[in-house]
Amino acid sequence: MLTAADYRRAAEFLGCEPAAIQAVDRVESGGSGFLRDGMTPKILFEAHLFARLTGGRFNESHPHLSSPNWNRSLYKGGLAEHDRLKEAADLDRSAALQSASWGRYQILGSNWRECGFPNLQAFINAMYQSESAHLYAFVAFVRHRGLADELQRKDWAGFARGYNGPGYLQNKYDTKLAQAYAQYAREAQAA
Repeated sequence: MLTAADYRRAAEFLGCEPAAIQAVDRVESGGSGFLRDGMTPKILFEAHLFARLTGGRFNESHPHLSSPNWNRSLYKGGLAEHDRLKEAADLDRSAALQSASWGRYQILGSNWRECGFPNLQAFINAMYQSESAHLYAFVAFVRHRGLADELQRKDWAGFARGYNGPGYLQNKYDTKLAQAYAQYAREAQAA
C-alpha cells in the first residue's frame, strides 16, 4: 500500500502534485496494484500486442490470445487475465509478458527498459514485489516518455495521449483523469 509520503516523494521527482499521480493510479487500476489476495499483481493481457510481437503466428490457432486488432471482448478480468497470460506464455513467454499491462499503473511489460529495469524479468519481479516498485516504475516511465510536464500542467489529454496512445479519447481517459485529480486535490486542500 502506498502512503502519502510515497506520493509526495514521487511528486517531487516529477515536479507535480501528489494528486496528479493519485489520479493516474485511480484511473489505471482503481487505486490498487494487486488483486484481492494482495500478492498477485493486476494485469490486463493485450491480445493485439501479443499478435504484433509474435508476427500473428497464433492468430488462427489461439484467437482468444492473439488478435490482429484490439478487441475489448477478449478481456476476462481478475485472475482470469493471469490464466490468459499463462496460456500465452506457454506459446511465447517473452512476448506474453511484454503484452500485459502490470500493476498499479498498468505499464506494459514491453516498457521494462523505460521503467529503469535491466531486463524484462526484473520488471516482472518488481510487479510482484510491492506497490512501491510499481510507483518507481511509473516515475521512471513518465520521465523517460517526457510526460512529467503534462502532469505539472494538468494537461490530461496530453498525458493520456503519451501514456495510453491515441485511443485514449475512445475511453475518455483524459476526462476520467481530470475528475480523479479534482477529487484528490479537494481532499488535499481539506486536509
